[in-house]
Order: sequence, then C-alpha cells, then structure tokens
Amino acid sequence: MDQIKHARRNLSLRKSLVLYIAAFVVLALALSVTTISLCDSRINAIKVSYPAHGEKYYLTNRQGEQLGDGVFVSNAPIAYSEHDKHMITLLEILSIVAAPLYSAFCIIAAVLLFYRNRLKRPLAELYAASEKVSDNDLNFTIDYSSNDELGQLCKSFETMRATLAKNFSEMWRQVEERKQLNAAFAHDLRTPLTVLKGYNEMLQASDDPQTWETAVTMGRQISRMETYVSSMSNLRRLEDTRPECRAILLQPFLSALYQSMEMICKQKGKMLCLQNSVPAARLSIDTGFVLRVSNNLIANAVRYARSRITISFALRDNGLLLSVADDGKGFDKDALPKATSPYFTEETDRFTHFGLGLYICKLLCERHDGYLRIENVSDGAKVIAFFKSSAL
Repeated sequence: MDQIKHARRNLSLRKSLVLYIAAFVVLALALSVTTISLCDSRINAIKVSYPAHGEKYYLTNRQGEQLGDGVFVSNAPIAYSEHDKHMITLLEILSIVAAPLYSAFCIIAAVLLFYRNRLKRPLAELYAASEKVSDNDLNFTIDYSSNDELGQLCKSFETMRATLAKNFSEMWRQVEERKQLNAAFAHDLRTPLTVLKGYNEMLQASDDPQTWETAVTMGRQISRMETYVSSMSNLRRLEDTRPECRAILLQPFLSALYQSMEMICKQKGKMLCLQNSVPAARLSIDTGFVLRVSNNLIANAVRYARSRITISFALRDNGLLLSVADDGKGFDKDALPKATSPYFTEETDRFTHFGLGLYICKLLCERHDGYLRIENVSDGAKVIAFFKSSAL
C-alpha cells in the first residue's frame, strides 16, 4: 500500500490528470448504463400495469388448434393516466441526458479531486514561501517531497531560498565588517590629525611668509580631513538608527518647519513658496527624521536655486509627503541616477560638501518605511520625500 501511495505521489501531473479523468469517465459510463437500464425497467413496468386491448390473435397448427395465449393487436394508443404519462416522458428524457450529465459531473469531480490531491498543497507552500521572501524572511523551509513537476519546483524554490539566505548572511557580514572598518578608520585618524593640527598651529606662528602660507594650506586640508572623519562617524550612527514615532498634530509642526526654512531662504536671498494641502490631522511620525531631511533638502535647494524655492506638504498613502523644488539648472542627465549615492556630488569643490546630503535623506526616509525620489522638472529640480505613519 505504501509503495502504491509513493508511486502515485511521484507520478507526473500530466499522467495523474489523465488517470483521474479516465477513472471518472469509466464511472460516468457505469452510472449512465445503470440509469438507462433503470429508466427502461420503470417504463416497462408502467406499460405492463395497463391491461392489453384490441383484437387477440392466436397461432394455430394444421388441425386448427390454438397455440399459446395469443397476442393483442391494436393501432389505438394505450390511454395512460396523466401521472404515468409524465413519468414515462421524464424517464425517457432522463435516459437521454444521463450520459452527458454524468460525463460533465465526473470530469468536474476529477479536476477538483486532482487539484485537492496534487496541486493545493504545493501551491499553498509556494505562496506562503513567496510571501515570506517578500517580507525578507528566509528562516523557513519548504516541506513537499513529491517528485512531480510541482515537487521539483518546490525543490528549486528551496534551493533558491537557501542560496539567498547564504548570500544575505554573507552580505550582512560584509556590511558589518565595512561599518566596523569605517569606524576604526575614523577613530584611528583622530589622533594623527590632532598631532598634525598641533604642529600646523606651531608652523602658522612662524615669521617666515612662505612657511606661514604653507601652514595655512595644510590647515585647510587638515580641517577637511576632520570634517570627512566626522561625516563617516555620523553616517555609521545614522545607518544604525531607527525612527521613534509618536502621534503629533501636523499643522503646528509643519508651520514651525516652514518658518525655519523661510529663515534659511531669506538669509540666502531666495523666495520660498508654500503649498500646504494637509488638513488638521494627527500623524505618528519621527519629527527628528522629518526635520533632518527637510533641512538637508532646503540646504541643497538654496545652494542651486536662482531665485525661488517651492515646498509642499501633503498626506498620501497614510504618510507625510514632502517635496522641495528649485528653479536651478536641475540635475545632469547622467548624474540623476547616482544623486543619492554616498559621497557623490556634481560640485568640483569638495572641501565642504562630500555628497552625503541626499544619501542621508534617502537613508532616513527608508528607515521611516518611506522613499526619496529625485526628478528634473521644467524649471529646475524636485526632490520628494515620503514618511509612512506608524499605527496610532
């Protein structure tokens, strides 16, 4: 019995479906023959229940003697009762439609049984596995041991899952190693930079003009290295941070945010336009994340805008949508896909700007289950930041 079950489970889906249909077709034929026979028997029983009528004829031998009971011969139809007439009609129709009805029902039953026994479980396993993979959960296994086509597909999916889990583990190990390496690099650079800074201050006190000029140049480069080391340390802390959401009234927070941006624009001689379509509502967000992203975006916009910056707030998909647009030259076509990469910048002077602003914005938005999108518009560039609200 176990061998039969094992052979049936390992049978290909095509052969299995053919066997299911063949078995139910045989069942349909048997049911059809049985039904037709029963209908004919019932019709005959109804006809026999009525007395014979008409003229009776007998067979005779050469001597004129009657042979047998004779036979009634009549051209007039038998006068059946209404009930029996309807019953005969119904039985005749049933005997005609029995074969196609049983065939249809049996084929449907074969397909449903085939789906339940051969398709339902592996499809459920694959669906559950795909849901877990989409949620970045690879801590599971697919348990389906058949050798049919879906069994082979499940084995392939399990192999893919194991490979992904191994690759993700290796990737996270490398990411952690990179973080630790960057932290160690930033930490180890502080001591020699401090020593160099001390010697540089001594050199700047020299009365020799050439020595002083060289020391000033060295001082600028040392300051740049200090800024770079500080940015590496801050970036590592940001990569490990998570939002701490709390429910707030949006309008007071957005008003304060707009006033802060307006002050920055006035200091740089730029006009700030506001588009606020947010109703009086409460939203659960991390205001620190939103504030840092908005400050980075307005700082970039002020640096590149000619005269006008437009900021807009909106509620979208259970979250806050913030966009900042400027009337500058926009992003270069080749630079646009790389704009959010770390340490990427289009500026030639990298003394104060290391190309981390948009990368930090993207990082914070994604940590807040949102996104950052950058696009060129007709009169400049536009950056859209979305922060998804947590459950209130």
